[in-house]
Amino acid sequence: MKRNEQPMCDCEVIHGDVVERVRCTMPEGKDFYGLANLYKMFSDNTRVRILWALSCEDMCVCDIAVLLGMTKSAISHQLKSLRLANLVKYDKQGKVVYYSLADNHIKDIFEKGFEHVRE
Repeated sequence: MKRNEQPMCDCEVIHGDVVERVRCTMPEGKDFYGLANLYKMFSDNTRVRILWALSCEDMCVCDIAVLLGMTKSAISHQLKSLRLANLVKYDKQGKVVYYSLADNHIKDIFEKGFEHVRE
């Protein structure tokens, strides 16, 4: 086999027991759709940097904009997408709106992702 060649199964045998075990544990289609949408939010560099910042500290739009060298409008646009995907939440304190991660699962995803990238 050549170095860059993908190995292929060269038989017509169906391992029915394996297929059935996997089928019994396979999530519903809507769960896969939700997971794909979750990872879609991680496909944008700006959104990933915002999420990383919020994994360190709750922040307002102004602070995130300064940190990332972007406009408040651009940050607000990305935060709206992240909020609609239930990845961030906000808390309004007077005139200031602080954003934070919606839950600790997002931080876990980051830790695992960086662990994989750095291997």
